[in-house]
Amino acid sequence: MSESTKTDLENIDKQDDPVQDSPESFKTMGDEIPTVTTRDRPVTFSKESENVTIELDNHPPHSESPLSQTVTMSIEFACILFYLFRLLHCASFLPAETFCRDKKNILVLASIILTAIDMSCYIGMVNSGYGKIAYRWSRPLRPLFIVNFSESKQVRRAFRNIRKTLPDILNVLILFFLSISLFSLMAQKLFQKRELKYPDGKPYFTNYLDIYFKLYVLVTTANNPDIMMPAYDSNRWFAIFFIAYLIICLYIFMNIFLAVVYNNYRKHLKNEVRKLVYMKRKSLAKAFDLLKVKKDGEFIIDFKRFNVLLKMIPPTRSPMMVNILWYVLDTNGDNAVGKVDFLQLADLLNVTVTEVKDRRSIFDRIAPVCFHSKFSISLRQLVAHKYFRYFFDLMILLNAFLIAFDITDGEWFFLALFTAEILLKMYTFGVQYFFRRFWNIFDFIVIGGAIIGTSIEAFMDSSAEDKTRTLDILLVLRVLRLVKIIGGIDRFQVIVTTILNLGPSILTYGGVLIVVYYVFAIIGMELFHGKIKYYGYQNITDPSHLYCGNSLLNGSVFYQSQYCSNNFNNILSTFVVLFELMVVNQWHVLANGFVLVTSKAARLYFFAFHLTCVIIVLNIFTAFVLEAFILEYSFCKSKLENAMEKKIIEMGLQLGRKKISRS
Repeated sequence: MSESTKTDLENIDKQDDPVQDSPESFKTMGDEIPTVTTRDRPVTFSKESENVTIELDNHPPHSESPLSQTVTMSIEFACILFYLFRLLHCASFLPAETFCRDKKNILVLASIILTAIDMSCYIGMVNSGYGKIAYRWSRPLRPLFIVNFSESKQVRRAFRNIRKTLPDILNVLILFFLSISLFSLMAQKLFQKRELKYPDGKPYFTNYLDIYFKLYVLVTTANNPDIMMPAYDSNRWFAIFFIAYLIICLYIFMNIFLAVVYNNYRKHLKNEVRKLVYMKRKSLAKAFDLLKVKKDGEFIIDFKRFNVLLKMIPPTRSPMMVNILWYVLDTNGDNAVGKVDFLQLADLLNVTVTEVKDRRSIFDRIAPVCFHSKFSISLRQLVAHKYFRYFFDLMILLNAFLIAFDITDGEWFFLALFTAEILLKMYTFGVQYFFRRFWNIFDFIVIGGAIIGTSIEAFMDSSAEDKTRTLDILLVLRVLRLVKIIGGIDRFQVIVTTILNLGPSILTYGGVLIVVYYVFAIIGMELFHGKIKYYGYQNITDPSHLYCGNSLLNGSVFYQSQYCSNNFNNILSTFVVLFELMVVNQWHVLANGFVLVTSKAARLYFFAFHLTCVIIVLNIFTAFVLEAFILEYSFCKSKLENAMEKKIIEMGLQLGRKKISRS
């Protein structure tokens, strides 16, 4: 094989996408554009450091900052220089035309330029005596640095899917808002001249914009039935208006919205998977053309070239494993692999197969005579038996029962029993294989943490209160073992497996939410910083500290609910407020508090956040969970897995699937 062939094959292997033409292919997708990943990790850490550290201290200019503006601006300037260096470093590896065609590079470069202009203008205004009106307008652009670098390809893919879905759901949103407008107009005409009052004495449904916002909040059920009660007390028949409104806008429009989001999400996801599968097969076809030889008038790949190819693709495989892969691809049995069969190689390499010699435990290697003695064999058979697992499941339930009734006499007994279970499993199945299974790791962490905590509590001279707190934490850890029983029941297995498989994707959409949170947090800090402060609620002697430091909140539901800690004075408390808004409950009370200390225009901020985060992003995430669950529920073994098992049996080898699953 020539050096150019090897180079091309290495490039194909690096560019090959792991997406399979099966239900699992929906779970792992990468970007279709190759990117340079040299020194990527320090960049991500650097950007996150800037976002968190600077925002903790770089408050709006009218506020006092723990760190001077010079320090925070210097840190940000250093980060900008590093991003510029990274961009230039990436440009040095790519042709100029390719670099300029990549929208990610253009966005990063534009963000760097705009940030530099903003920093220069800000410094100039502060030094010219206009510091009170100076503000940093480029800070909401910071998430663009994270999203558009290569390590965030999954977050970028999620944003791309959201962008493609938005045009399709726009029609439903327009009809939804028009329906609220119509009901708001009807409400104004029904109640405006009836001189109804809220419990606090304010006029009821007299202003159209106020009515619109309150009916929008009603769709989230946050102010139900409070918003209806003045009209309902006046006339019982007015309940029909609110019931009809909720049926149409909440139960019909919101469900139609979710259906449209799910349908379009699924459509765009399938299109993206087809594109990636096509790219993968195209790369494999190119690799076949580089390796092919002519035999009996047909182009094929012989075993010699196939063996060399697998040696180039990590990880290292044994000769037995290479033979199994070859026999699976050689469907005709003519000692040659054609192009159609070769296109299955990438999917075949994703099938996990381990050899028995790899499962030999450390005890088998150190003391094989003892490990294979009659007593050891009987012990290992006992541990591998299903009733061994049933017994310890029963012990977990008994332990939970004692914890529920606050009986701590058997604490050390159960810790010793569960520790023995872990040690016996390690001895039977081997330490390496033991830690390959999620529930074994779960048991090890829970029981290990309980042993360490209980031992420290026993040997340290702690106070009774400290011991009680430690015991509470340990009991919570012990109760978590009930999750293991749920995961072992077949009826719940699909649900638990789906939740576990959703882990990486949940992190992806968590990244999307963090980006949305950060943008709204920066805007919120500029709009509401210092408007509401927390001074406590009792024994306040300074009049300026009353009502969250703002007399406009006197008598408000916001102050009466003791929400003063929910403010936009720093990035952490801002994130808490945004999370409370996302949960929806009482979000109108939070919004009204900031409306009172600013103006009714502040409702636009809270309306925009709810629309972006709750209605759009969370509905798309719901669509993703639905699709993932359906795929997991309907998933069965692929043809390649069945073919692999068939060839293994034909070669006189055995499948240890049942015995392995007992651990």
